[in-house]
This record gives sequence, C-alpha cells and structure tokens, in this order.
Amino acid sequence: MELGCCINMLGNAADPTGSRYIPLIKEAGYDYAELPLAQVMELDEEKFQELRVLLKRAALPCRCCNNFYPASVRLTGEKVSSEKAEEYTKRAVKRAELLGSRFIVFGSSGAKNVPAGFPEDRAFEQIVSALRMAARYAGPAGIRIAIEPLNRKESNIICSLAEGRRLMDAVGSPQVGLLVDFYHFAVEKDSYASLEENGGKIIHVHFASPEGRSFPAENIPEYERFFKLLKLNGYDGGVSIEAFTERPRQDLIKGGNIVRSYFRQTKKIN
Repeated sequence: MELGCCINMLGNAADPTGSRYIPLIKEAGYDYAELPLAQVMELDEEKFQELRVLLKRAALPCRCCNNFYPASVRLTGEKVSSEKAEEYTKRAVKRAELLGSRFIVFGSSGAKNVPAGFPEDRAFEQIVSALRMAARYAGPAGIRIAIEPLNRKESNIICSLAEGRRLMDAVGSPQVGLLVDFYHFAVEKDSYASLEENGGKIIHVHFASPEGRSFPAENIPEYERFFKLLKLNGYDGGVSIEAFTERPRQDLIKGGNIVRSYFRQTKKIN
C-alpha cells in the first residue's frame, strides 16, 4: 500500500488546495499528495503551473484528486446542464492528468445531492449519465473514477458501499470503481459484511478517526479490522488520510506511522 494525504483538509481560505503543506508531507514520509480538483480548477494557469512545479521540487506525486465537482456544477435536479457538466469534466480531467493523477474521487455532495421534492430514482439516473460521460474522458487519460459513499449528514444519495456498488454497476465502465472512507463508513455504521462483499471493487481508500474526523492518535481494534479486511480482499493501493488537524507536523508523522503499521501487520492472501 501507499500512504497519502488529502491536503485540502490542511488548507484555509488563503490556500484552499493546501499546497503549502506539500514539502511537509514529503518530509513526513508520505508517498503522495491528494489534491482537491474543484479547488485546483479555480487556479489560473500561472498558479496551476506553480502547483506542478511545487510537486516536482518536492518529488511528491499527486496520485489522486478528490473533490471532483463543485456545487456550482449541478448533477441532479431540474437545473442540470449537461453541456456545463461536460465542459467542466473535460477541463478537470485534463488538469488531473497534468498533475499525474491516476484516480479522481467522486463524492461531490454539493453537486449530486438530490434537491427537495425531486425524485431520487431520476437523480440516480442523472448521476449514472454524468459518470458515464466522465468515464469517457477519464479513460484516454489513464484515470479511474472512485465512487465515494458519504455519510447522511453530508449527502442524501449514495451513502453506503452497497449503494456505491449499485451506482458502479449501473455505470458499467471499467474506469469506475469504489472508494471506502473509514470515517464515513464508521459514521454511517456501514457493515463489514458489505466491505467484504465489495472489497474486490475498491480502488482507493480514505482514512480518518471518526472522532472529530482527526488523524489517528492510537491503535484501536476497529482500525486493525478495517485494514485486515481490505488486505484479505486483495487491496494494495493508496490510503489517503483525510483529516483535520491544528498540529500538522505532529499529526502527519504520528498518524502516518499508525496507518503504515497496519500495512505491515496484515498480509494479502494469494
């Protein structure tokens, strides 16, 4: 497995991508950075090129981008514009490709949440159509899209691994797989049986302690159970810590070491 960090969680209004933490993430021993695509799309060309240079100087790859769609690009409801969504997708995938990303995370609650009174089945089909379109651009770029189930405090559609799997199957593209985020998994009380059933479809992982969505501060049995099941189902990809902190240096090092310890403890079954 490879260890990464969703650096937008460390950012603020002055630095929404969290890019100033790139050197620190490298220093703390992380394998890659995960950048927020919607915020990257707000950068002008000069700032975007500066971001690429910063990654190159730090020798830190951007394996993955999260935050695929901003709330301004509606994917469900009566205000959907297929043309606007496709134009944004085309440009966003290109920037992700230029960053070297191999995965884009589709959580995007602001874009996909179902408006009040709008039929959920219609919203689901709209999301299917949007992801099929996105997959057509992602494929030639060598990028896969990871569907991220979110907890119901943040989203009102696709809130469990089973629902994510249903969406993935409906899209029917090899460019689209599943993401499991331990924070959302725990808050939503999703089942380990579902994780085992869908483990072979997981292409990316997010991790944070459910307590305040923080960096892990100690080893607990639930962490070990989670990682063991991932490994037993053959997962050997990226794990991005997606957590808040007021002590970046300390928590990046301690939290990263805790997560890495589970990489070593569990063994893949051949």
